Amino acid sequence: MLKALVLDYGGVLTDPGEDNPTEPPLLTALRTVKRHGLKTALLSNADGWWQPPRELKSVLDVAVISGEVGLAKPDTEIYLLTARKLGLEPRECVFVDDLAVNVRGAAEAGMVGVHHRSTRSTLEELEVLLAIALRV
Repeated sequence: MLKALVLDYGGVLTDPGEDNPTEPPLLTALRTVKRHGLKTALLSNADGWWQPPRELKSVLDVAVISGEVGLAKPDTEIYLLTARKLGLEPRECVFVDDLAVNVRGAAEAGMVGVHHRSTRSTLEELEVLLAIALRV
């Protein structure tokens, strides 16, 4: 059973979507998932100086930033670290990234991987995996 949603920042969480919503659709989905009791995490290859925007802090249980932890996607160790910080097994986490190589890294670490190509397709796939309605 999946218990956490882990998202990349640039290209996924920042994707404005196709339908001109008031906020990025994956941010809305993150809020919905959190309300349903799942854990949430940000996994970014940003440097150690970058911090997630303030509005994300209340939505995230964990933020793993490459520059802070000395690991980077697609190294399986960064996905394992993220799962540990969430207090979960990798198989209990779904990871979304716009780069296929990073999705493969997550899958090698044991996570369920979703390759983000469009907000619509990603939300459809997450709805199936998490059994939560995410499209407004």
